[in-house]
Amino acid sequence: MIHGSTVIGEIQADHRETERLFARLEARPVQDLQCRVLADELTALLVRTAVAEETHLYPVVRERLRNGRELAAQEIAAQTRIEMILKEMEDLESEDPRFTERLSDLKAEVLAHIRDEELRLFPELSHTCSAQELQLMGQHVRHTMETAPTRPHPSLPTSPPAIKIVAPGVGMVDRLRDTLSGRPH
Repeated sequence: MIHGSTVIGEIQADHRETERLFARLEARPVQDLQCRVLADELTALLVRTAVAEETHLYPVVRERLRNGRELAAQEIAAQTRIEMILKEMEDLESEDPRFTERLSDLKAEVLAHIRDEELRLFPELSHTCSAQELQLMGQHVRHTMETAPTRPHPSLPTSPPAIKIVAPGVGMVDRLRDTLSGRPH
């Protein structure tokens, strides 16, 4: 995370970390126990970022961008597909053939989502919002990621006000589970 950055900078930093985690996963043999640890780290990053986007980015997209409702709906649908894959992977060991298949599906979905946000959504957002607004949203995103869930919850609400109420409690439970199990968060 780039503290003090705009919402775009914050999310792009997460995108770069996501790409690094995929590269690290692909560089290891599937039998390597570190693959499961890296997959859990990737899961936590993707879920936290999704919750922060759904809480702070997409409401602004809906309100301020031309075709904003459709754009936000498309992005949330992509994130829902990603969370469903993460949920399927949650209990798979890295040597399970389904793990590799689902990881490949996950990478395709995530990279398409990243491209869409960076090439279409962020340029429109930067033309529509002031620097101060983007900075403030960046602060909100940082704060939300500190309390957001770290595990996939596809049935979690995807828009305010419900997500603002539910996500911190779910995040607290996830972090407790992570600590007790030794899972990275």
